[in-house]
Amino acid sequence: MVKITKENALHYHQSGRPGKIEVKPTKPYQTQTDLSLAYSPGVAFPCLEIQQNPDDVYKYTDKGNLVAVISNGTAVLGLGDIGAMSGKPVMEGKGLLFKIYGGIDVFDIEVAEKDPEKFCETVEKIAPTFGGINLEDIKAPECFYIEERLKRTLDIPVMHDDQHGTAIISAAGLKNALEVAGKDIEKVKIVVNGAGAAAISCTKLYVALGAKVENIIMLDSKGVITADRPNLTEQKKMFATTRTDVHTLEEAINGADVFVGLSKGNVLSQAMIRSMAENPIVFALANPVPEISYEDAMASRPDVLMSTGRSDYPNQINNVIGFPYIFRGALDVHAKAINEEMKMAAVHAIADLAKQPVPDIVNEVYHVNDLAFGPKYFIPKPVDPRLITEVSAAVAKAAIESGVARKTITDWDAYKKNLMVLLGQETKLTRNLHNTARMHPQRIVFAEGAHPSMMKAAVQAKTEGICFPILLGNPDRLRRVAERLKLNLDGIELIDMRADQEQGRRATYAKHLAKKRARQGYTFEEAYDKMYERNYFGMMMVETGDADAFITGLYTKYSNTIKVAKEVIGIRKEYNTFATMHILNTSKGVFYLADTLINRHPDKSVLVDIAKLTAHTVKFFNEEPRMAMISYSNFGTDEVGSPVCVHEAVEQLQNQYPDLIIDGEMQVNFALNKELRDDKYPFTRLKGKDVNTLVFPNMSSAQASYKLLQAIDPDAEIIGPIQMGLNKPIHFTDFESSVRDIVNITAVAAIDAYVDKIKKQDTI
Repeated sequence: MVKITKENALHYHQSGRPGKIEVKPTKPYQTQTDLSLAYSPGVAFPCLEIQQNPDDVYKYTDKGNLVAVISNGTAVLGLGDIGAMSGKPVMEGKGLLFKIYGGIDVFDIEVAEKDPEKFCETVEKIAPTFGGINLEDIKAPECFYIEERLKRTLDIPVMHDDQHGTAIISAAGLKNALEVAGKDIEKVKIVVNGAGAAAISCTKLYVALGAKVENIIMLDSKGVITADRPNLTEQKKMFATTRTDVHTLEEAINGADVFVGLSKGNVLSQAMIRSMAENPIVFALANPVPEISYEDAMASRPDVLMSTGRSDYPNQINNVIGFPYIFRGALDVHAKAINEEMKMAAVHAIADLAKQPVPDIVNEVYHVNDLAFGPKYFIPKPVDPRLITEVSAAVAKAAIESGVARKTITDWDAYKKNLMVLLGQETKLTRNLHNTARMHPQRIVFAEGAHPSMMKAAVQAKTEGICFPILLGNPDRLRRVAERLKLNLDGIELIDMRADQEQGRRATYAKHLAKKRARQGYTFEEAYDKMYERNYFGMMMVETGDADAFITGLYTKYSNTIKVAKEVIGIRKEYNTFATMHILNTSKGVFYLADTLINRHPDKSVLVDIAKLTAHTVKFFNEEPRMAMISYSNFGTDEVGSPVCVHEAVEQLQNQYPDLIIDGEMQVNFALNKELRDDKYPFTRLKGKDVNTLVFPNMSSAQASYKLLQAIDPDAEIIGPIQMGLNKPIHFTDFESSVRDIVNITAVAAIDAYVDKIKKQDTI
């Protein structure tokens, strides 16, 4: 963990635009018509619709995706009562987490009012603005009254996250930790050190899970809370013990199965942990300094199951695992409340998620490959992308079933997919690719089978039903890598091309290649030696029909791969070259860019082929190509160099293919801004068209363009390179490709292979 200094934190909050959140418009506003629709007179129409039917506010405004994070600053983090304004950085931070994890918009509202009645009145008056209210950093016992009153008086979800967020996550963790320890929640003895809002809420939820009140001992700053102590609050009375033989933490923890700390740092000793029962569960949740350090707890005895609130240790109890998704589910059904059924649904969803195989992205973030349900992993990590689908859906379903939802969801698969799209985990484009590939899965060879990313992608593609993977490599090594990565290779074919005597494929492939390339000087002996190389062997599998598609590139230089592809597969007879395309899926739409990999300095004839291949491939993705051929000049303004080449290529294409929507040469800004282009150059064949396809004058400009967009827009999805023009489906990756990138290319390869088969059937 990087040490956070005061200087670093202050610089982070003040650099650039001060603060951490902003408001952005979601509708067009450039023209007078836009402004008239957004405000007067157009805005009157939705106002009147809402007056007639108040629930239409969810239809015409952001209410259904807007949460208020509200605090009076009386219990800010571990800083105490520092005031409403001083707590604003925390509330902004909460807004940031709502947005990045749940896609939820937030207004942070700091109310300078400590009187519970007046505070509630303020919240009640502003509540119509919001679809939900997240109460934050309000001290006990006032927070109990405030939440209960607002839940009674408001018809939108209200949750004090300091109470219920911690309770939900720790309850999920406790459920799983007990399973790992082999203990029954109805029988375990639980010690709760702390009696504030979070501790009370946590303990109530443990009881709802099955814990027995008589088996719980709670302590506050005065020691064990006993039934005979005077002036107990109603909340403390619920968990006051009738035992008279325990007064201190040391006495209470002796023989206990579970310790939950929601108090202060360094109050739990190693000796106390050693006095606990077998396989003790210790949740030391004080932040930033836990009741006992992770190192001291683990050193006290080997069988301890440990959680803290810190991200640098296993099993972090972190509210961000809960609140964005709880509110997401509640908002999506326009819930009137967050009730106990919804909280319990979140507990079970979070607990169940920890038992599923861990996504590659989680392992990558934490630089591990061995996360699996057990002592060091019984709570999902905050970065787990499945939280939004599993927890939100569980909460929404519970809201519907318990009768607090205004809106019903029936297609839960579609709902989960929409959530993935919301956070950029999946887009309509990739979903369509994967769905199409699943309809006709193909046999796909993965060249670098032992590469962790390629192996993970192959396993994921098989799991998703996209393909039947074939991994090239030494089987023993492949199995060792899979074991280290905790991947299941069942049903995946493993081929050792270096030990292929029994199958005889190497000799067969060599004969085929030698015959095919005889006029280029190939001998059988030379071809046989080539079959020891993964690219030659894998491509020959596709060439001979032993596989349907081939994916390579994580290790091999592009120049070598391109050479092999030309030799083994060959270029389609109607073209003189082949090329590659990258698809950019951006907030402004989907764009197709070519040629990004193959042709460094294309002449006019090569540019013509690239444009024809690109048009064909864009149609492959069910889009009408609207093509601009890019240069640094517009329509003949420069009469030397590459603009001339582009100009001549456009002229030839327009003459040969009068229906093709293509023009150029032109600068990128004119290509993408039709108002600017049409005003300046009204003669263009692209008039009135939004360009979706860009053909660049050389590989340098194409590569620079897509990598620049990738670098400045991290939310843009990049798919590619997609091969265009070879006789068989051979597709490329590179050393930067993530597992997700490879899976996307695998889907493209599967579709490509199926389409190739259909074409051949049609010609028979």
